[in-house]
Parts: sequence; C-alpha cells; structure tokens
Amino acid sequence: MIPEELFKRRPRHNNTPDSTLLILTNFIVIAISTALFTSKTEIYTFFWVVVALLALYNFYTIRRNREEFGTKVVLISYIASTALLVGLFFLFKGHS
Repeated sequence: MIPEELFKRRPRHNNTPDSTLLILTNFIVIAISTALFTSKTEIYTFFWVVVALLALYNFYTIRRNREEFGTKVVLISYIASTALLVGLFFLFKGHS
C-alpha cells in the first residue's frame, strides 16, 4: 500500500507563504466588497471603509513580514496583483 508519509496534510497552512495569503485575501475582499457595495451608478461609502481597512491590514502584514516582501519576485507579484485588483474593480462595477 501507499505509505502514510506520502499524503500528510499540512496543518493550518503552515507552508503557505504569507505573501500568497495576502494576495488571496486582497482578491477575495475586493471581489466581495465590490459585488456588495457598488452599482453601475454609484459607489457606496462602506466600500471605501472596507478598502481602507484592507490597506491597513496590508500595511500591518507587510511590516510584520518585511524580510519576505524584500525579494524582487514577491514584490513584483504583489504590485502586479494590486494592479489586477483595480481592473477587477472596474470589471465587477460594470456588471452590477
């Protein structure tokens, strides 16, 4: 049979980098808040509150994991994901 060590599950995602978790969190929060708090004609105030709280969370996470975000690959992927978030916002806002 297959040994148990081959398919061990990762407990609590300890092996997932914090930069990847931050990027995924940004996409999920922006997608949900755009769908809930925007329409074709207006952007509700609570959307900007959510974006401000997300910006504070990003600042805190980057300060806490400064050595991980210091590499060029992680920094470029974070900046690219932030640019994609702007595009995602306009895409979702147009379909509301």
